[in-house]
Amino acid sequence: MICLTFPRTHRLTRRPEFVKCYDDGRRYFSKNFVLFVLEKEESLAPWRVGLAVTKKTGSAVQRNRVKRVLREFFRLNQREIPNGIDLVVVPKRRLDPERVDLHFVTQELLPIIHKLRERSAQDGEDEA
Repeated sequence: MICLTFPRTHRLTRRPEFVKCYDDGRRYFSKNFVLFVLEKEESLAPWRVGLAVTKKTGSAVQRNRVKRVLREFFRLNQREIPNGIDLVVVPKRRLDPERVDLHFVTQELLPIIHKLRERSAQDGEDEA
């Protein structure tokens, strides 16, 4: 049976973790999101994600909806995300919160996740 929970071990919770991703991480851009990805030295460590949804996105109701949909995307696609990375997802200013649903987020972020997976597979081959 596949476990589709979103445990605390898969979340960035402290400000220094976010800052390290911003400062040292690599940026990936989609039309409506920016992903800051920090590859950790322990490749077996679980992936972790943080969401930085600012007031520029909209009202509290709209921000909470965006965060809820993003968490659901990561929960459902957790098998696709390679281990050993920290991610911070930041919506761009022009994001329309009314359009955000699971299909919209999947179209935007899944290609980036696949790119990360390919990159981690290549790094694994280089080390071997």
